[in-house]
Amino acid sequence: MKIIEHVRRRFAWMNLSTLTLLALLQRSPSVRLAAVADDFVAASTTGALVRLTGATIAALGAINSIAGATILASSLTPNPTGPLPTFDATVGVQIAPLGFTITNTMNVASWAVTGKIPPGLDFEAHENPNMVLSGPGILDATTSGTNDPWTGMSSGGNNTTTPILLGKPTAPGTYTFTLQGFAEPGEKGGGGVSGFTGTGISSVFDFTVVVSPAVSGAPVFTVQPISATVPGGTVALVAVASNSPTYQWMLNGTTPVFGATSPILLLGNAVAGVGSYTCVATNSAGAATSNAAMVAIDNTPDIGRLINISCRSTVGTGANVLIAGFVLGGAGTSGSESLLIRASGPALAPFGVAGTLPDPQLQLYSGSTMTGSNDGWAGNAQIASTAASVGAFAWSSPSSHDSALLETLPGGAYTAQIAGQSGDTGVALAEVYDATPAGTYTPTTPRIVNIAARVQVGTGANILIAGFAIGGSTSRTVLIRASGPALVPFGVPGTLPDPQLQLYSGSTVIESNNGWGGNAQISATASTVGAFAWGSSTSNDSAIVVTLPPGAYTAQVSGASGDTGVALVEVYEVP
Repeated sequence: MKIIEHVRRRFAWMNLSTLTLLALLQRSPSVRLAAVADDFVAASTTGALVRLTGATIAALGAINSIAGATILASSLTPNPTGPLPTFDATVGVQIAPLGFTITNTMNVASWAVTGKIPPGLDFEAHENPNMVLSGPGILDATTSGTNDPWTGMSSGGNNTTTPILLGKPTAPGTYTFTLQGFAEPGEKGGGGVSGFTGTGISSVFDFTVVVSPAVSGAPVFTVQPISATVPGGTVALVAVASNSPTYQWMLNGTTPVFGATSPILLLGNAVAGVGSYTCVATNSAGAATSNAAMVAIDNTPDIGRLINISCRSTVGTGANVLIAGFVLGGAGTSGSESLLIRASGPALAPFGVAGTLPDPQLQLYSGSTMTGSNDGWAGNAQIASTAASVGAFAWSSPSSHDSALLETLPGGAYTAQIAGQSGDTGVALAEVYDATPAGTYTPTTPRIVNIAARVQVGTGANILIAGFAIGGSTSRTVLIRASGPALVPFGVPGTLPDPQLQLYSGSTVIESNNGWGGNAQISATASTVGAFAWGSSTSNDSAIVVTLPPGAYTAQVSGASGDTGVALVEVYEVP
């Protein structure tokens, strides 16, 4: 019931009943990830974009840490109440000792370390200056395998003990260690340990080691921020630089933006944020400044909005039909929106698509209610003229079994379902176009505010590509997410382990992400638009939030290392 109340508040403007909300939760990934995950299977794009390929650029989710070796020391007292500071190390650099001191004021007889250590790092214990213990006091990760758990115990005594990390790590990552100080009876250094009659742990505390890629030079910007002209609302500027820098956004070239130290600059109120923005990236080898991006205001009623979505998939039978979810609405809107919805099978053959679905049947659902159906467009003149007006590629044969619907729909959540009419299977393309007549759109007209599609992601031509277009005369901020591991709690089997998300404009990659890294801007934006929460900040799920000018875009989802599995792609309008 908490989920229902959350959805009711979010969609109060729709005036939906509880039964309808339940239906939406059961069927529409655009409202919330489907309670029955098998309902949603989809992917890919339209026209010439069907054969689009791409390249990899720097990931937004890369670890940003201080370049080079960092020497840290921390004096501890027994029973510390919190974790030690994070220690930074760098792949490919012979690090200086990263040390911390245990002051033995409670006659701790010995200490143990448990956790995971990156290959190439040695864990050593120094009971006296310049004295390195042998045997169990030296823990070498290369003897226990890459990232294997390990445990070791040093010699103790009543001295100050200074454990340190030494070496040259070969794998980036974040590693957590637990140190335990033991008080135990018996022989130690030729005599008994006084003050103890039994064995017990005197102190337990954690610390982490963050290993980042080596810096090979000064930062170079691989993603530049895009200027945005909007009527108001949220603006997201993105700048990504190579060589593990720290970031600082600047307003009008001279004023640091408070707290803006991420590759993403999220302005919640564009009206108050008008100006020129640059990003300064810095590491130990130097600094670089991004191109300037202007944020400007235009109060035109022809606001930027999603006007087209498309996805392609191999259509099977049963749960493996193609279903694309979308939501109509927007704050302050009412009435209905005109839409052209198409299911292409034979029409894809001229684009070189093999194995097309011979006889696609198109069904449109609102919740669990079918509101329209078509099996063969039969050269309908109104379908053809509307397709031409919205820029859809032409269907060449009026006798083809491709299917289409012209619908006028109120705000709400819908799914377009494509299956073989006679149980046939093959590749099909689903498209949804805003068919509002030119010059008649107003900000109170419902619009497409969310799309979602799920598919089995393969390699090569079988990756997931979701196409969308932004119309109007101003920019629009969107949140794009690629969920793989985040689907596991919903019972989805065989999820994509490491989804890489790439955003294209034409054949150019304009942004990329491989691991969202718990980014605060991504998390806050997802909450704002009502997206389901990702449970782990360290998951390999990927996301992009960016403000885009009018135009056509594709979001590609693939396995970062060639892995395959089920992924969900979502595109949200950000108010």
